[in-house]
Order: sequence, then C-alpha cells, then structure tokens
Amino acid sequence: MTPTSPPPPSSSPPGTSSRRKPLLAAGAGLVAVLAGVALIGRGGEAKEGPVETGPAAAQASAKQGPARKTNTPSPTGAPSLPGEEAKAPRFQETLCWKELERFNEGVTIHNFRQWAEPLLNSRDGLVRDFLRERLTELIGKDPANALQVLSWSLDAPGKPFGVYLTAVRDSEAVHQPQVATKLLDMGLDNALPTERRAGILSALDTQKRLAPAALDKLTTFANDPVSGEAGWAAARTIARVMKREFKQNENIGPYMDKLLTIGAQSPDEQIRYLGQMMPMHAAPLLSAEETERFARILVGEGSEEGRDAAAHNLSLSLDKGKVLDLFAKTFETEQSLCVKWALFRFSARTAGKRALPVMANMATMDPRFQPIYQDFERLYASGILDFVRLYNSLPNQDPFSCLDRHE
Repeated sequence: MTPTSPPPPSSSPPGTSSRRKPLLAAGAGLVAVLAGVALIGRGGEAKEGPVETGPAAAQASAKQGPARKTNTPSPTGAPSLPGEEAKAPRFQETLCWKELERFNEGVTIHNFRQWAEPLLNSRDGLVRDFLRERLTELIGKDPANALQVLSWSLDAPGKPFGVYLTAVRDSEAVHQPQVATKLLDMGLDNALPTERRAGILSALDTQKRLAPAALDKLTTFANDPVSGEAGWAAARTIARVMKREFKQNENIGPYMDKLLTIGAQSPDEQIRYLGQMMPMHAAPLLSAEETERFARILVGEGSEEGRDAAAHNLSLSLDKGKVLDLFAKTFETEQSLCVKWALFRFSARTAGKRALPVMANMATMDPRFQPIYQDFERLYASGILDFVRLYNSLPNQDPFSCLDRHE
C-alpha cells in the first residue's frame, strides 16, 4: 500500500525508536495477521469494551467523525511553510505491516489521536490491541500523558474510548495520585453515561491500594439506588484491589468492611450480591465482627445466591463452633435446596470430620442428602481430611445442579 503522506523520518522523534522494531516484533503474529488482513480482507467485529464492566454492559458506539486537522508536525519533522496547513498522515483501517511499522516509528503522544483516528475504528481487534499497547507505552510513567489521554476519552466514540481507557489503566502513570483521583472524579460524574462511568471506574482496579477517602466514595456510590452498572463496577473495583492487597499480606479489613456494607445495604440485588460474593475470591479468615455480619446476611438476605455466598464465606470463620451451630439451625428453616446444599457441604469445610453428626442430622431432616452424607462418611473413613480433596472425591460435586448459577 502506498501512503499518501511524506515518507517516515530517518531519525525517530523523542520517545520512540527505530530501535523499536521489537514492538512490531512483540507481535510477530500481529504483523503476520495484519498482512493477511490486507490480502484477504478479513471481516467480523471483535468484542471490545472500555474495560470490563457490569453483567449487562452496553458498549458505547458512534460513527467515526471527520478526520481532525491540527498543526501537528508532519512525520518528517519538517516545519510547515508559512500559511501551509500541516496535515496528519492518512492511515487506512485495513493496512499492511509496512504501514503499521511506519505508524509505530513516527507516532508520539502528541500526534497519536490524529494519526490513529481511522485505525481506532478498525474492524480488526488486533489493530486496536496494537494501538492500545503502543499508547500505554507512550503514556509511560508520566501523569500528564495519562491525563491528556483521559481528556480524549470524554468525547471519544465507543472503540476509541475503550482503547484510551484501557491504555491508561495498563500504564504505570495510573498509579500516580493525580491520575487515580481524576479517574475517580470522572467515574462519579453523573453527567457521563452510566456504561461509560462503569468503564472509567473499572480502570481503577489496577491500583495497588485504595485510600480511605476513595473507598468511602466508591462504597457510597455503589449503595446509591441509581448507580446501576457503574455501581456494580465500583464494588468490583474494591474487591479486585482487596484481592491484590491480600496477596501482598496487607491488611484488608477496610476493604472487607466496605464490601460487607455494600452486601448488606445496596438496594440493587446484583450489586449487593457482588459485595457478598467477592470476599470468597480472597478467602480471608473472618474476624468475630465479620462473622457476625455474614451471619446476618445468611439469615436475612432475600436472594438465594446471597445466602449461598454467605455460607461459603462463613466456612472460613475463626469461630468454627458458632458457625457450625448457625448452619445447623439455618438448615431447619431454609427453603432453598441450593442453599441447603451450601450449608451441608460447608459444614464439612468449617469443622472437618467433627461436622459429621451435624451433617447426619441434616440428612435425617432432608432425605435427599442421605446418599451424599454416606459419601462424606466413607471418604472421611478412608483418611481424606482436606476439604478440597474430599469435595473433589465426591461422585458428584453438583448433585442438585446449583453451581451453574455462579458461572
């Protein structure tokens, strides 16, 4: 393909590299596929969102606008003649690898938006992946670069919005306080569409930690009756940062407190369930206060999924005797078969072999559990004590077809 703009520069602008053929090489497969795109004209729309959003996220989209004209220097680096308007190179949505290499060598943070405009709407997801990764590199550690890209996202249509937000999310600059603060402010701005705010708040989930003020704002927003999908993203961001902190052996008490607050107070059932369920992905041992709060969810939550999640989390309480007694009493009045199955199997996780008398009584109250109780009794007698090994050794780990609800 022959470009309609001046040839690439003989020396790269600051911040890039001729030196950077590895970026194309970082995707030797990408180059090959892009070359194939030019030859066979592959179609098909790749799925893409700003960042992962809620369970019913709607991707914002819009038709590409006219090419933007600015006084950005040409790729040759030569200044424009007086009265002559500098024009960006014209890149096509479907291009061969030499064109992509030409883009890579000459692009900077200052001309990225102008040069990439037609490519951002490419029907090939690999092209957008390349642009996102290249933009992440251009942002680097510089908060000013990240803030510039965030300003582009405000009026960007769907696909460019996704590229801009994900590039900021994956950059090192996102950990700078001014960038994190800007993301939070944008995500809580009710002038923006809900699905766009969800993407922005999700871009905070790579943070190494969330400050107390940020946790308070995200929790309050998640509990707002009209937060919708963006509130769901706020709750999940809290949980994801908590999981990262847990792996680093940091104190996750503030995160657990906020998730339990959401799990008990959000008027939106899906958001409330997220607060109830997400702690199980970190699997922390519950304190006495956390045990009490999950116990209230177990006996008072209207959603079966929420009561199931509470049983799961309670099985990691430090007060095993209290939880086993709670499971025994709750089983007597519980109407949902799936929640009963959670109470039954997590009794074994709570107290091990000592739970067999409680489980035997449950099986007496509900004969559907008799054969399963016999399986547990047999496996314990064989010497298997670890709950994970025990559960995986059951003839059927999902005897009542309950687990598909959590996929």
